[in-house]
Amino acid sequence: MKAFGHLRATNLADSDALVELSVPTPEPGLHDVIVEISAVSVNPVDTKLRQINPPEERARILGYDACGTIVATGGNVYNFRSGDRVFYAGSASRAGSNAQYQAVDERLIAHAPKTLDDYQAAAMPLTAITAWELLFDRLRVPNGSIFSGDSLLIIGGAGGVGSILIQLARRLTGLRVIATASRPETYKWCEEMGAHHIINHTRPLDQELKRIGIPEVRYVASLTHTAKHKDAILKILSPQGSLALIDDPGSFDIMPFKRKSLSVHWEFMFTRPLFDTPDMAAQGHILSQITSLVETGLLRSTCHTNLGPITLPNLLTAHQAQESGMTIGKTVLTGF
Repeated sequence: MKAFGHLRATNLADSDALVELSVPTPEPGLHDVIVEISAVSVNPVDTKLRQINPPEERARILGYDACGTIVATGGNVYNFRSGDRVFYAGSASRAGSNAQYQAVDERLIAHAPKTLDDYQAAAMPLTAITAWELLFDRLRVPNGSIFSGDSLLIIGGAGGVGSILIQLARRLTGLRVIATASRPETYKWCEEMGAHHIINHTRPLDQELKRIGIPEVRYVASLTHTAKHKDAILKILSPQGSLALIDDPGSFDIMPFKRKSLSVHWEFMFTRPLFDTPDMAAQGHILSQITSLVETGLLRSTCHTNLGPITLPNLLTAHQAQESGMTIGKTVLTGF
């Protein structure tokens, strides 16, 4: 089958930054399904892994978001069957979705929303799982719409995770949702996603919050440039508040957070599949809930840009867009 990946750690300027591969079609393990891929989206994890040597000097097939149709199942798969249309993010420890066929553990998948096209569905899984786990598992925000008077600040509201986190927090919690943006088009996007307020993250966050009459927040979701905003985050979190982050600051000293009894949480959606945790099936359940919320109209796809077919040039363009830090929502590719 045709697939796309890399053979070594590469930068986009390298002629072999990504390469086309010809590899055997995967066979399902006992708990696996084989999915014929119809659409994928590109995430920061794709570009980060591309810059790291694959294990055991083998080619690494990238791609950690997909929508497609099941064509085969393992012997211990009972919840899905051939012909089912599914979506998922998979596991960073296995071959990815930039291929015609992919093997994925059935515990990580769900039926794709019937109201979305394949490319719209492919935009959702990784970021939806990340946002859900961050909001409900890490920050432990109550899942319910009764207004609590508390506020959530989302740093990087127009990105992939921010786009769905705004929607989840607005629709499923009683929080006042504040997002950051810096350009007219990202302001508009955050408004469309449902943010109550939008502030400019190129200015001091504490001053921006005071400008809208909210000097402190109980929760901060820092999705990008955490190191840059750390001092401001410390100022704006109310005593006994909570910070959750997903990016990779070079270092992060939490000692200054002690005086306010602040809690700090990391969110990495691949933790469950990487460690085969007893609750790994929670990710499939999360996606099932996302499907229900989409089909009832409470959530919308975060797809912003469809680059066309899954080809080497289009994947390179998508990686380039991710590394620019200027993308809005999700970038997707559709079909071989």
